[in-house]
Amino acid sequence: VRPGPIQGNMVHPYLRRRQRLEQPVYYDDKLKDVLGRTLGIPLFQEQAMQIAIVGAGFSPGKADSLRRAMAAWRRTGKIAQFGEEFIAGMLANNYPLDFAKNCFAQIQGFAEYGFPESHAASFALLVYASCWLKCHYPDVFATALLNSQPMGFYAPSQIIRDAIEHGVEVRAVDVNLSDFECVLEGDSRPARDHLWPQHQSMTGHVHAQKAIRLGLTHAQGLAEADINIIVARRGAGYDSVRDLWLRTQVPIAALEKLARADAFASLGLSRREALWAVKGLIGTHGADTLPLFVAAGSVQTDADTETGLPKMLPGEEVIHDYSTLSFSLKGHPLQFIRPVLEARRITCCDQLLAARPGSRIEVAGLVLVRQRPGTASGVIFATLEDETGIANIVIWPKTFEANRKTVLGARLLAVRGQLQREGLVVHIIAEQLTDMTHHLLDLAHGQDIGDKILARGDEGRSGPHPGRDHKAMLEIEKARRAAYAALPEGRNFH
Repeated sequence: VRPGPIQGNMVHPYLRRRQRLEQPVYYDDKLKDVLGRTLGIPLFQEQAMQIAIVGAGFSPGKADSLRRAMAAWRRTGKIAQFGEEFIAGMLANNYPLDFAKNCFAQIQGFAEYGFPESHAASFALLVYASCWLKCHYPDVFATALLNSQPMGFYAPSQIIRDAIEHGVEVRAVDVNLSDFECVLEGDSRPARDHLWPQHQSMTGHVHAQKAIRLGLTHAQGLAEADINIIVARRGAGYDSVRDLWLRTQVPIAALEKLARADAFASLGLSRREALWAVKGLIGTHGADTLPLFVAAGSVQTDADTETGLPKMLPGEEVIHDYSTLSFSLKGHPLQFIRPVLEARRITCCDQLLAARPGSRIEVAGLVLVRQRPGTASGVIFATLEDETGIANIVIWPKTFEANRKTVLGARLLAVRGQLQREGLVVHIIAEQLTDMTHHLLDLAHGQDIGDKILARGDEGRSGPHPGRDHKAMLEIEKARRAAYAALPEGRNFH
């Protein structure tokens, strides 16, 4: 929906009439002929010109001048000069003053990027086809979007989450199973049997039966040439990290990126075990010198050596997924800090629709998006995500100025405010904002949040702070900054 029609008070009246919540008002048959199929609301530029001719008595030439003024009002500001003549013309034709003023306000709204009908129809056709595909085949739709990145408003993590909510199985990046881009794998279960509760009404409409295998391109920092070599030389599959290295001759740095992205699961290796195996390739022959003559007789497998490495905690795994893939299929960061959120009586996002409008409520989530549209008079719209869904936040300019650092810097944000609901759309009007990013940092450092709640206020699972040991403190601060840089980061739009 373009901003012009919203500002011109066209969108919400049209939707109410389309839902039969109010009746269209035309005043006479002439305007009904112009506006009948759009329920009394001018949605297209051509209708604005026809209203000027039929309702205000403009000549076709003057109506065309009005059209040109609508298109160039930011440069010339000439549209206002038609206002008095338009309203006077409608009054002369016995239309009420309020109706005349509202009609001209709607015409002024078209100056803010209103569409001619042909333009609107071409967009609508693409929207309709996309909506049909997303409804019935969310597996195909999500795969196509993921393979078209970077594009549009939604990050890959949001596209993947939405596909999973609609019952689609999404499978991890893997050196033996992934292609360059995402592909559909047919050995999956019907998506309709795995819809999340909020989408159960779609059971009879979802026909997806394929799984999405994520492509190697999702391993951040991996060069396209290295990915192509890995796929081209894979054959029946790689037996070990060393086997992959010898057959592909990709740099050690590329193997480290794959290990950090947990892409060796088909070899039975965890993230740490795979990284240990990669480090083991660096020996007397140098980091990137392939000892092919040594390997001619046999290929050592990664399983030949017991690493004895401690396993990562589940929350730590998820944070590392976000730092290397920008998403995680193992879980959501907030599910691991839910005890902290429950202690603050923070509401899950999937409970917002059942909450009482006008009540004050607190939600928390990863900051996915911050928007500050030029037409919104400084209002910021933010989207937060927890393990159950998303929450839409409205931040008024005064609230933003008082919390600028928190709004722009927090990766995990808690918001307390008033709940507003219109139909299925829920917003929280922000009053208090709290940066809770430090809890994500605890996860990144492998700290158990449950233990941390029970610990003393100045101690975590790792024990007391090192006190006056300045060097140790600097190392901790350096590690926390590195972890902060790896945390999920929201996208900003203006």
